[in-house]
Amino acid sequence: MDLLRGYTEGDDDNDGPEELSRGGGEKPDSAAAMEAEAEGSSSPDSSPPRLPAKSSAPRVDDTTLALAAAESARAIHRPLDPAQHAVAFNPTYDQLWAPIHGPAHPFAKDGVAQGMRNHKLGFVEDAAIQPFLFDEQYNTFHKYGYATDPSGLSYVGDLETLTKNEAVSVYNMPQQEQKRRRLQMKAPDAEEADPSAAGPEVENPASDEWLLKNRKSPWSGKKEVDQGELTEEQKKYAEEHAEKKAEKERGEGRAGGKAEHSDKSTFHGKEERDYQGRSWIEPPKDAKPKNDHCYIPKRWVHTWSGHTKGVAAIRFFPKHGHLLLSAGMDSKVKIWDVFNSGKCMRTYMGHSKAVRDISFSNDGTKFLSAGYDKYIKYWDTETGKVISTFSTGKVPYVVKLNPDEDKQNILLAGMSDKKIVQWDMNSGTITQEYDQHLGAVNTISFVDNNRRFVTSSDDKSLRVWEFGIPVVIKYISEPHMHSMPSISLHPNSNWLAAQSLDNQILIYSTKERFQLNKKKRFAGHIAAGYACQVNFSPDGRFVISGDGEGKCWFWDWKSCKVFRTLKCHEGVCIGCEWHPLEQSKVATCGWDGMIKYWD
Repeated sequence: MDLLRGYTEGDDDNDGPEELSRGGGEKPDSAAAMEAEAEGSSSPDSSPPRLPAKSSAPRVDDTTLALAAAESARAIHRPLDPAQHAVAFNPTYDQLWAPIHGPAHPFAKDGVAQGMRNHKLGFVEDAAIQPFLFDEQYNTFHKYGYATDPSGLSYVGDLETLTKNEAVSVYNMPQQEQKRRRLQMKAPDAEEADPSAAGPEVENPASDEWLLKNRKSPWSGKKEVDQGELTEEQKKYAEEHAEKKAEKERGEGRAGGKAEHSDKSTFHGKEERDYQGRSWIEPPKDAKPKNDHCYIPKRWVHTWSGHTKGVAAIRFFPKHGHLLLSAGMDSKVKIWDVFNSGKCMRTYMGHSKAVRDISFSNDGTKFLSAGYDKYIKYWDTETGKVISTFSTGKVPYVVKLNPDEDKQNILLAGMSDKKIVQWDMNSGTITQEYDQHLGAVNTISFVDNNRRFVTSSDDKSLRVWEFGIPVVIKYISEPHMHSMPSISLHPNSNWLAAQSLDNQILIYSTKERFQLNKKKRFAGHIAAGYACQVNFSPDGRFVISGDGEGKCWFWDWKSCKVFRTLKCHEGVCIGCEWHPLEQSKVATCGWDGMIKYWD
């Protein structure tokens, strides 16, 4: 020990001048503390003293480092901020999915992380509870305002009422309530034993005795009112209701339990006749063509929205176009004012299923409608009454009247059973059946001064018929042909435009040979799978068609080039019609239920 002490003293002596020469006459605090500790432990029984470590590195303040370590340790238990772009440490799973508390959370407004959700309102825990217990607590909460938590350890709701009612539920009535109800049940027996005690007023709901007897009755306090005589309006309504009920019962008897759909119509305009006595369907006197040339529309000017489902077809009023007829998949046919107010004028409700096709007569006073309920109805445009109804038990896909003025009573309908059926509407009998197609008939187009007509079918063929003779005079079917669900006649009556389901429009001549014009072909649109209507401008300069993407396409007739494309509808643009008089206006309809007007 003496040798060690002498060694340390020798070191201290050697260090002394060096410390003085560096300008420090006093020892540092840490060195002094270590020396004092060495002196205090220099007893014989203590361990040998430890020599102080020497280092030439400068002293470092570790306060900032300790604070940073504490902050990082605290950050590990704090939820992540979703707005930060970088994380300086590896977060745990619990920290990643911890709920976010605070005003702004870009991913979950209610503070529940996306990964913790199992319901659109947040996180819902499963609780096993019997149906009886659930009903008990549910009804208790709605009656008293409190209920037991599914865990059974606490209550939720109005705690004051809970304390007041002693936590009773709707199924656990207190003894006092049970006693009161037993007394109430015994009270009628006493009155029956002594009728004089009850009195006649007990049976009168307007008396106080009846109220005392029936305190819990929902009709308590309501007095009897004598029914007076019905007004004229009420009598009329009652008679109409009785007639409808009797008619429905008769219909059920005829159809063997299935009632026919009642035909009715609703007028939405201000008045059916104006101050001069003219009907609302009469065309305006100043509606005349402005010029001979048609122009492609550029802007969307009006929307008719009244159908609750898609619109299958639209037709302008013949020759004038001041009204627009639409067939909806909501089983309704509507007619819209184009020239003045732009509103729905009348709704025709006679079909029980979606309406497939509509067709005006030559003068527009009547029209046909064909629905998926297998009925063809002949309507009066002005009054909305059904003139006659036709059916073969099959779905009619297309209906058409003979365009000749003296044959407006002849109806042709292409059916789903491969037939074209011809009716005489005056007698209501079938006068002819054209049965040569191998698939459902889609279109009927009259050509050659209405002496012949062309039909297309799902059998991917065209057939030309002589009117009134059920023999095919021309049959067109090629291996490359597709089904043609829509055909339109050119204004000069020399050409037919057929919408082919291979995304092109083909042109056939209406002369003797009915051959394909290979030089004219209109393509670019996507119509495969949809019966998009094809049409012409009144001057024949443009071809127009919708497509499956909601667009309306315009082609130049001579060059066959795409002239313009308009995005018209969300979904399928199924129909398009050029206004017969206003040469720059086009109406389109789509499966979004909208009818749009373009100028």
